[in-house]
Amino acid sequence: MKSLLLILALVSTFAGRVLDQQGEPIPYATVYPEIAPEWGTATNNDGYFSFEANLTKDSRIIVSYIGYEKVTVESGKLRVESVETRDESLQVIVLREQPIALQETVVAAKASKQKNKRKEMAALLHAVYVKLEEEFPDNNAQYSVVSDVRMMNNNSTWGMEQMIANIVVLPERGAGGRDSVQFQGRYCKRFFDARKRAQADSILAGETIERLEKGQKEKFIRRAANAVDSGVVVHQALFAMGHMRYDFEQAMTDTKHWIVSNESEGETVLTHTHTESRYLGCFKMTFQRHYIVDSHTYAVRRFSEHAEVKVTIPFGYKLNEDQLQMLNLLNMDDKSIEKFRLRKMNGVVDLNTIYQRVDGKVYLLEKNMIADADILGTQKAEIPLHVKATQRVTGLETKDVQPLKKSQITRRVKREIVEIY
Repeated sequence: MKSLLLILALVSTFAGRVLDQQGEPIPYATVYPEIAPEWGTATNNDGYFSFEANLTKDSRIIVSYIGYEKVTVESGKLRVESVETRDESLQVIVLREQPIALQETVVAAKASKQKNKRKEMAALLHAVYVKLEEEFPDNNAQYSVVSDVRMMNNNSTWGMEQMIANIVVLPERGAGGRDSVQFQGRYCKRFFDARKRAQADSILAGETIERLEKGQKEKFIRRAANAVDSGVVVHQALFAMGHMRYDFEQAMTDTKHWIVSNESEGETVLTHTHTESRYLGCFKMTFQRHYIVDSHTYAVRRFSEHAEVKVTIPFGYKLNEDQLQMLNLLNMDDKSIEKFRLRKMNGVVDLNTIYQRVDGKVYLLEKNMIADADILGTQKAEIPLHVKATQRVTGLETKDVQPLKKSQITRRVKREIVEIY
């Protein structure tokens, strides 16, 4: 009891404001203690934030937003007695713009020259593959990550989900020789614009969902109760996207679709283009994968991927409750929702992956994704959707890492709803 009272006595309030270089507030920037991300928060529409935590004065606070340089601040500079009055006395944190090179600058090589250099290309790809095999670890690794997925519409953020998780990677134990990715969500926060949240709840409180889920709702609930937390899927997919080593191995013999797209300052950009068409053309996807390679050692320094997707559903698809709530947050009324069936979706996804070196091996450090989609439904409904996602590694273990137990993977993740005013 005494130890609990002592901990409570040490809890302090930390507050501040996050601006860009032009003095404009940055909404939905993430702010969290490095040692305990679950204590953190997000900035509101005016850039203000506050949270309570038990920290020493020199604890590191991480402030970040995709497209800007990450800033680290000592907690002592943010500690305040009260945030009832938001004035100039609060610490201001300025983030400097750092556009993510999600799609590398590509200078297309001439086809005739590429055709004459097939053997040279094959030799170059083999050299890169040998380096990948040498540098990528074949031992189990466990990552601690903070994963933020922001949903935007009409240039304004209406919601963000932050997942704090542990991820265990088991090399080459997945299907087809892929790495197996085990995801254990530890804590989840959903940040919503308070007005948008109220609008969505008022619509979902009606009979719309009952009608759409009729005959399936009980089955859906039973399945959801025993399944992996649905929110985890988004963050796990983000970690698994851009499987550089596996994708390179699968494509290296396809020399006719490879080009040297850029060469500068000791770097060579190798680009592979791949197109897929499934279900009688209802699903079409084009990938461009850029491997930024050291021209001398053939080591891959960075990796980016550009994908364009077109999906056509001839008779439409009824959405479930979570998907309908997303549409409600995008200003669709109950009458439109009732009639809505997903017919088409066109999307563009850009992914950028940054690596770190530990003991001579290459491990993930950060992933950034930007996606733009147009959702088209019945009744000529068209919804533009913009997503920004960042996944940062806050901890890495490479020694004696054991696979997660099934109970750890399937356990429901504790969630907290935070309204942004």
